[in-house]
Amino acid sequence: LKVLYVSIKTTEALQKKPSNAYLKMFYNLTEARPGRAKRHTPELERKTKEMQSFFGLEVTGQLNPQTIKVMKIPRCGVPDVENYHFYPGKPKWRNRTITYRIAKYTPDLSPEEVERSFHMAFKIWSDAAPLKLVKIDKGEADILIDFASRTHGDFFPFDGPRGVLAHAFEPGEDIGGDTHFDEDEIWTMGNTKPGYNLFTVAAHEFGHALGLSHSRDPTALMYPTYKYYNSGAYTLPRDDVLGIQALYGEKNAGRPEVLTVPTKCDPTLSFDAVAGFGNEIAFFKNRSFEMYFFFTTRQHIQKKLCTGAGVSPKYWILEQATMKSYARSIYDFGFPTTVKQIDAAVYVKETGKTFFFTGDLYYRYDERLNKMDSGYPRSIQNDWPGIGSKVDAAFELAGYIHFFSGPKAYKYDYQQKYVLYAVKANAWLGC
Repeated sequence: LKVLYVSIKTTEALQKKPSNAYLKMFYNLTEARPGRAKRHTPELERKTKEMQSFFGLEVTGQLNPQTIKVMKIPRCGVPDVENYHFYPGKPKWRNRTITYRIAKYTPDLSPEEVERSFHMAFKIWSDAAPLKLVKIDKGEADILIDFASRTHGDFFPFDGPRGVLAHAFEPGEDIGGDTHFDEDEIWTMGNTKPGYNLFTVAAHEFGHALGLSHSRDPTALMYPTYKYYNSGAYTLPRDDVLGIQALYGEKNAGRPEVLTVPTKCDPTLSFDAVAGFGNEIAFFKNRSFEMYFFFTTRQHIQKKLCTGAGVSPKYWILEQATMKSYARSIYDFGFPTTVKQIDAAVYVKETGKTFFFTGDLYYRYDERLNKMDSGYPRSIQNDWPGIGSKVDAAFELAGYIHFFSGPKAYKYDYQQKYVLYAVKANAWLGC
């Protein structure tokens, strides 16, 4: 079981040096070597930038008032750097029926209120994925739920009122899936202050217990800081729905969706995404795709990002067309939360840059530095003349970028910034 060890000294340090302790607890900040100024180490600056990027703050590396303010917001105790969801081989429950048992109740609420909060918190996840959460009163359960204070036997001591509200462990044996709530907090059924809504915190923590980590999307339930949600009117955000379904699949909603397979020589045919796999190029339309075999003399075709149709804050990585894909959040790249989907993405090996197109704007990402270039987004129409103001799909081949916009395809010289020629998009399928 992968966990980050958080010592009692680290928890106590939250009271003395809250910023350093915060970064150590949630971003794996290492201690400075003896004799070095702790407040000005490159490691401290790097981890501060990492935290600022995660929360969508201005990335300065300095502990400015905005950064300190976010650090003071009550939150989940799971580290933000433990990004284990959506990755192949990462923990999830093998069975779709998962049991849970409440080892200890809080005196703040009646047992019936606690059980109702937990039932509703589990239900929002089982409504989105083919999961059945069953409460048992005795015996060994997959998820053991407890209320505890300070040091409670799992190397993740609580820090008293406010600060860390709860934490949970990823699926697995022994402590895997177990969920702990800080008894030093005041637990409520509503939005009473002081106090924290048990349903809200439980729904977030149960996401961890099912295999999800923190989201960068502030509208997501799996965002790490506390925000009250009414259990009677709450709907799981799309970011969280995509996350749980990436692990367990979609819930059967009745009759299967009937998809219309496009006619490849339809003159109005457009593509949602295009990607290269070895000597093949895959053209995606809706949820179907056709393969077009294109033999090239290039000795290396880099991995491409495939963006799916529809509104989605996720992207999928596919190593080969026959291998299982896995999904990640687009916010890992540093996009602002106003960006809800990426229309197209293309990597240019010669420059080490990946270009992301969304709406009539584009962003540029530096693959060597693993960060978004400053000065973006910029206008597609201004910087990529001749291809229009919106891109549906794109890929790079033999020194040129091929753009698809509606029923048209463009061969583009990105060094000289001009269109060599434009054809019907279906020309790529031999029409």
